[in-house]
Amino acid sequence: MHVLRTSVALAAPMLALPAHADNPGYDRPGLGFQPAVLDAGDITIEQGLPTWTQDRDAGMTQSQYTTDTLLRIGIGGPFEAQLGTSFFNAMHQTGPGENTWAHGRGDTVLGLKWAPRQQGTFTWGLLGSVEFTDGARGIRNDRKQYLFGADLNWQFTPSDAVGGYVENVRSGGQDETTLAVSENHALSRSLTGYVEAALVHDSGERSGTEAGAGLAWMVGQRVQLDGGVRRRLSGHAQAWMASLGISVYFGH
Repeated sequence: MHVLRTSVALAAPMLALPAHADNPGYDRPGLGFQPAVLDAGDITIEQGLPTWTQDRDAGMTQSQYTTDTLLRIGIGGPFEAQLGTSFFNAMHQTGPGENTWAHGRGDTVLGLKWAPRQQGTFTWGLLGSVEFTDGARGIRNDRKQYLFGADLNWQFTPSDAVGGYVENVRSGGQDETTLAVSENHALSRSLTGYVEAALVHDSGERSGTEAGAGLAWMVGQRVQLDGGVRRRLSGHAQAWMASLGISVYFGH
């Protein structure tokens, strides 16, 4: 099971920040990442409060509550380092003859984002990461997971942007692929809404589709609050996801 996904499925909203702010934006909410990096020495902390997911398969239901944490650090040029984990997880599995709980810290994720400095309305970036198996027993993955993602964003108007995302997660010789699009609309100078849709495919499983929506609220130039929900529409995909989060920018 994939406890923490630093970058999955959809592009994060391009928020309408004040012109004098150097904050390039956040990787929350949604399931993608911002195609821009922090300046050297700048730091952002993005925290789930928490994230809830539910999967159903073969009569079994698995629900998980995750306080996912992502630390982003600008390292100079077009590069940004990322460190992710989930300090607390609660997993509940129910089904015929089973009703079990597991608790503990999730796996550690190390990532590197590359996004060249870009002018104009089109931006893009790449992200690679590895997720280790150092979490608590019953929570951690069985094998390391390797993620590679590419994020594209078109800012058509000052209030509207469309994002595209492609991702592959490889573990134990098997691949999980995601293709997704999103549309973001600035409802005001500080509030952005988004909708998203994704096609997902696991090795050995039929493809599935999912869709979601959410809001991101800039509380000043350095703090963002967000919330979102996503659900399966068809096929083999995650049944539900709901999240609340806060992101804080520590820039110069």
